[in-house]
Amino acid sequence: MGYFVSNEKFDQIINKMGEKYRVYAPKRFEGQGRYSDTDVIRYDEITSIKEIVHDVKSTYSAKEVLTPLNQTIMYFTEGKYTESQLKDERDILIFARACDINAIKRFDDIYLKNGSYEDPYYKRVREKTKFILMECPSNGWDTCFCVSMGTNKAEEYVFGVKFLVEGVMLENKENEFNEYFSENEKNDFTVTPVSQNQREVKIPEINSKEIENKIKTLDMWKEYDKRCLECGSCTVACSTCTCFTTYDINYSSDTDAGERRRMHASCHIDGFTSIAGGHSFRNTPGDKMRFKVLHKIHDHKALFKEYQMCVGCGRCEERCPVGISFIHAVNRLAQEVDKLNKEVK
Repeated sequence: MGYFVSNEKFDQIINKMGEKYRVYAPKRFEGQGRYSDTDVIRYDEITSIKEIVHDVKSTYSAKEVLTPLNQTIMYFTEGKYTESQLKDERDILIFARACDINAIKRFDDIYLKNGSYEDPYYKRVREKTKFILMECPSNGWDTCFCVSMGTNKAEEYVFGVKFLVEGVMLENKENEFNEYFSENEKNDFTVTPVSQNQREVKIPEINSKEIENKIKTLDMWKEYDKRCLECGSCTVACSTCTCFTTYDINYSSDTDAGERRRMHASCHIDGFTSIAGGHSFRNTPGDKMRFKVLHKIHDHKALFKEYQMCVGCGRCEERCPVGISFIHAVNRLAQEVDKLNKEVK
C-alpha cells in the first residue's frame, strides 16, 4: 500500500516511532568535514524529517549504526570480566539506500555466517534492526555503479520513501507499520530503483588458481606505489569493509581495571598484517590495493557463492584524497584478466 504523508505528519510519525524505535538517518554535521568550512553527512539518531539529508549521498554508510567506529565490548577488573550491554533496548529503524541495505547482507555473511561462530556484539544489534528504503535519483550519483553490482534494488525493508518538497511518498510493506500511516492519503506508490548509472564496472572472470597467481604479479599494482597514501580513507567510507582491531584501556596505571574496545581497521594502513616475530605482509601500497580490489570483486563471492562484496556505492572514489578510482582499477583488472585468460587457453 502506498501513501502520501505531509512533512508535518511525517514528523509526528517519526516521534511516535521513537517510542519503540531508535530512528537513524543520514544527518548533516556542519563544519566537521575533511576541509575547512565543509560538512560531513553521516548516520545519527534523528527526531525530525528536517534532519534527514536525502538529496545527496551520505559521506559514510549505515554500517556505523551496527558497527560503530569505536565500541566497548567488555569491562574487566582483576580476574573478572563483564560483557557490555546495550544502552537502549529499543529496536532500530535505519533510513538507507538500496546499496547500503545490500551492504548489510555482506556484514551478515562475515559476522554471522563465516564459520561456526556468530559475533554476539553484531548479532544483538542486527536482530533489532529494520530498514527504510530511500529512493535514489534515477541514475544515482556520478560515482555510483550499483547497477553493475546488482545492488540497485533491495528487498529487506519495511517501508520505502521518496522525499518531495511538500511531503513524502511512501510504500509500506509491513502490516505492523499500518498504524502509523493508515490515516494518510492512499495511492499506488512504489519505490523506483536506479535503472542505469553514469559509470559501469566489468567484473573480471577469475576462474582458476593459475589466473589468481598471475594477477599478483601484474604491473598495474606498482602504479599505486607512487599514488596511494595508505591513509585508509577508502576503507573507512566503504559500506562493506568489516575489519576491526581490539585494544585494552586501563583506567589508571596502578590498576587492572579497564575495558576492551574494538575499532574499525583498514588493510591499507601500516601494521594491519603485523604478526608475532616482527613479520608483516603486503607492505607496499600496490600490494594493499590488490588485496582490497580482489576482496571486493572476487574473494567474497568465491567463499559465499552468492554475490560480490562491493555494492557499488562509490564512496571510496569520493573519499580518496589523491583521486584513485576504484572503478578504473576494476575495469583495468578486467582487461588484464581477459588477456591472461587468452594466454592460458
